[in-house]
Amino acid sequence: MTNSILSRYLIPTAFGVALSLAAAFIQESPVHSHRAAPASEGNPFAAQMNDAMARMHRDMAMPSSGDPDLDFAAMMIPHHQGAVDMARIELQSGKDPVLLRLAQGIIVEQLQEIDVMRRQLKNSAAICLSQPETP
Repeated sequence: MTNSILSRYLIPTAFGVALSLAAAFIQESPVHSHRAAPASEGNPFAAQMNDAMARMHRDMAMPSSGDPDLDFAAMMIPHHQGAVDMARIELQSGKDPVLLRLAQGIIVEQLQEIDVMRRQLKNSAAICLSQPETP
């Protein structure tokens, strides 16, 4: 009887509590947070990164159009641009050759993806304009 109570109630409850605590820790961890950290006095890198993140978050905030594809592209463009901006800051300030190479790749790939999304948004707008209005 004791083993069935333990396996039926206590173990799942303990597991649930552990998952909740882990989720709370991850949300508050600065490594996983998308919230801008306060800029440090005399730390231009931190100030530039915070500015880039604030700009990205501001530009991503937009009302839904009701079209998931359009909303995805419209919101991902500033997200990718934020990554490009942060990668450029890394190239200016960073020293680690692996991270510098990664930053270069991020710039190239994210700019290519921005171009694809902008073309899709332009094509979607052209299609909408070419369709007759319904009364």
